[in-house]
Amino acid sequence: MRAVGVLLVLLALGAASAPADAQYPNKPVRLVVGFAPGGAADAVSRAIGDPLGRLLGQSIIIDNRPGNGSSLAAELVAKAPADGYTMLIASPSSQSVNPAINKNLGYVPERDFAPVTKVTSSPLVVAVHPSLPVKTIPELIAFAKKQPGKLNYGSSGNGSAPHLGAVLFSRVAGVEMVHVPYKGGGPAVQALLGGDIQLSFATPPSVLPLVQAGRLRGLAVTTRTASPSVPGLPGMEEAGLPGYDLTFWYGFFVPAGTPPEVIRKLFTTTTQVLQRQDVKQLLAREGTDVVGSKSPEEFGSFLKEDAKLWQQLVRDTGAKVD
Repeated sequence: MRAVGVLLVLLALGAASAPADAQYPNKPVRLVVGFAPGGAADAVSRAIGDPLGRLLGQSIIIDNRPGNGSSLAAELVAKAPADGYTMLIASPSSQSVNPAINKNLGYVPERDFAPVTKVTSSPLVVAVHPSLPVKTIPELIAFAKKQPGKLNYGSSGNGSAPHLGAVLFSRVAGVEMVHVPYKGGGPAVQALLGGDIQLSFATPPSVLPLVQAGRLRGLAVTTRTASPSVPGLPGMEEAGLPGYDLTFWYGFFVPAGTPPEVIRKLFTTTTQVLQRQDVKQLLAREGTDVVGSKSPEEFGSFLKEDAKLWQQLVRDTGAKVD
């Protein structure tokens, strides 16, 4: 009996000292998306979420929480329990741009989040309604200069990268346009299709299929040179606007204080998903490149450098919350 008692104690101690990732996850994981369904963040989340859930052995529940350029979703995750069961898919919008243009956010990125990995990278697409009589970037600039303040452009929200991309375009091209914010890339593209707005600096997944179908007209991508992920469209320099260059990314984050072994498991399993050819092909069809980080630490270092670029862009353009 004494030996049995000692064995039970040892088993109990072993269970208590077992690493957190040995039991993680034992329930579904929520992936919070700061935009409405139909946009790029939603498309990327769903492309990755299903195979990621199968690897983890639990469902990944996509939770769309649009509003304030993804700030509402970021605040929700920042205040969630740090147990690995709530993740955020985020972009420069919530991690760099929003904090630079809004000092009253309910979160501080470097304090409230732990980076897991970058997942995708892509340019934005300058797309216009077919009724707009322009087919090139110089024609768009000329049209905007003839009618200052008459062109309306949509974005996925105040402080979003599409918003800031258009602000940068206005500054570099010397034109005046009106910003119309929506609660995600999907609603913004629907407004563009309906003619409520005339153009958008949109993420490829939300707009590229419509450009390819001829329902919208693509003029260029926002990188300096053409992008292999968006064939058929020139880069900004080739299109006639040198000095303009903008790249967009998405990454996974968890609340600060999440156990390192849980972060490592999420990183490892996400990396495995990103290496799958079917996932790469699915995202490539929507103009998005799979780009993973070498480690959570490497992603953290990238974020610090990337934030400098976006924050300088905010200062240079004078972008503000509308």
